[in-house]
Amino acid sequence: MPVRHLITSALPYINGIKHLGNLVGSMLPADTYARYLRQRGEEVLYICATDEHGTPAELAAAAQQQEVSDFCAQMHARQAELYRQFDLSFDAFGRTSSTHNHALTQQIYRQLRDHGFIEKRTTRQVYSLDDGRFLPDRYIVGTCPKCAYDAARGDQCEKCARVLDPADLKDPRSAISGSRNLEVRSCAHLFLKLSTLQAEVASWVDKSCGQWTELTASIAYKWLTEGLQDRCITRDLHWGVPVPENDPELQGKVFYVWFDAPIGYLAATAAWAETEGRPQSWQPWWRSEQGEAEWTQFMAKDNVPFHAIMFPAMLLGTRDSWRQPRRIKGFNWLNYYGDKFSTSARRGVFLDQALELFPADVWRWGLLAIAPESKDGVFTWEEFAQKVNKDLNDNLGNFVNRTLKFCVARFSDAVPAGGTPGAAEERLQADCAAQAKLLAAHLENLEFRKASDALRDFFTLGNLYIDQAAPWKTFKADPSRSALTIRTCINFLDQVVTLCEPFIPATSRRLAAALHTDLDPAVWRGAARWERLPPGHVFTLPEPLFKKIEPEQVIELRARFAGGAGEPTHVG
Repeated sequence: MPVRHLITSALPYINGIKHLGNLVGSMLPADTYARYLRQRGEEVLYICATDEHGTPAELAAAAQQQEVSDFCAQMHARQAELYRQFDLSFDAFGRTSSTHNHALTQQIYRQLRDHGFIEKRTTRQVYSLDDGRFLPDRYIVGTCPKCAYDAARGDQCEKCARVLDPADLKDPRSAISGSRNLEVRSCAHLFLKLSTLQAEVASWVDKSCGQWTELTASIAYKWLTEGLQDRCITRDLHWGVPVPENDPELQGKVFYVWFDAPIGYLAATAAWAETEGRPQSWQPWWRSEQGEAEWTQFMAKDNVPFHAIMFPAMLLGTRDSWRQPRRIKGFNWLNYYGDKFSTSARRGVFLDQALELFPADVWRWGLLAIAPESKDGVFTWEEFAQKVNKDLNDNLGNFVNRTLKFCVARFSDAVPAGGTPGAAEERLQADCAAQAKLLAAHLENLEFRKASDALRDFFTLGNLYIDQAAPWKTFKADPSRSALTIRTCINFLDQVVTLCEPFIPATSRRLAAALHTDLDPAVWRGAARWERLPPGHVFTLPEPLFKKIEPEQVIELRARFAGGAGEPTHVG
């Protein structure tokens, strides 16, 4: 019986187009895993959404001289289209500004409040006299006390990455107006009493972390060892989920973005169910008493504390039957030649730029092959070109080209008949079966670099076979033997269609269309049928699947994206 799999990838923030690291650190591996499971016949729901609340959204909208609601709507549409072009197979791509997320956030808040896990406290916050409002941390900028960067935010210095408090800044000023006419005032806010949930969260982590990656577990235990601290969950902003209280001190406040953002997974599923015409069908995915489901999360390491500690604590505190994640796959960061991707510095490649350079499959392959799983990764054009040229062009693309072109030239545009499989074919079949099962095991274990290596090695098996069989040599003396080799190679490609689909789906579709075939889930079990494309099966000779990246292109691209003066080409 198929297993129900719920898959979520970290919500991309709304304030701009994401970069390559954002893609490979959550959405792309999640998509690869979802595609693999669907092929295996499992019931899959892959959920994501744009994270739209918080100070950065308001600041980005102001920079564009737009209302924040209009800015978020436009940016959601832009991001959704880019992800479609990257072949991300979301079942739902929602928005945290949706009415569903407002309702569910307020519901979960009330559950936490009613069970004693919410407390109102008086805090000291910066007030701008000229702006006439309290300033959230990111609305305050000044000089970093550590590195002297003069545009550090009130929560963190972007240059040296030091975590800050607004009081740490030298020469603080409003990010809205630039005013230095600031003062500290008392202000009421709501706190989630994480400290009282420490024991429950620790117990849950102990039971669950056996299914987590080492990176995820280490981050979770670091937080638990240091002790969970009560966390402020409200902000003085105009854009967000309103706090549902009549208390005058709480009027006009919204929930902190990290309180409502993870609830966006549930909300996006609820919106999907409504669109499907089955408004209640989302609940079995999220309520444990309504059936089994394996929930797997994908995210970069900076998101892990919120998904492994804070959000589980919120769900536990509701005393409701909300489902908890089974597996949390945390990724390290992907840097660009050792530095962070930066829109303001024009350093690194962002997703809209990427698609102008190369097809989506080229990026999917190049990124999955260097997925930063065990440590922070580095994107370089030199390594990217090598992966594309050797793995895709020389290994897979060349095999497709020489197999099908030879068949058309020496036989016809149909699978040739003749010959009886012998030891070489039996060895290839056994090697392919073992390699397909190894590839499946890596995907089951969420090991994407190893999976990419295994698929590349599968491509290599075909090249080794055709090189040794040399049908261009045997054609004159033994055309039947040559026909057998080509028939075997075409059926090998039939398996490639299936195995490469989670990684490079557009290439899989192109190859399937050329071979007039479809996906064969039996391949993943090492049970491929080697005469699935029998003698006489007609195919179409495709255009070359890939194009090499030349050395002069690498030099040009490295210079173009190295960073420099000028306005960024897009919001980010």
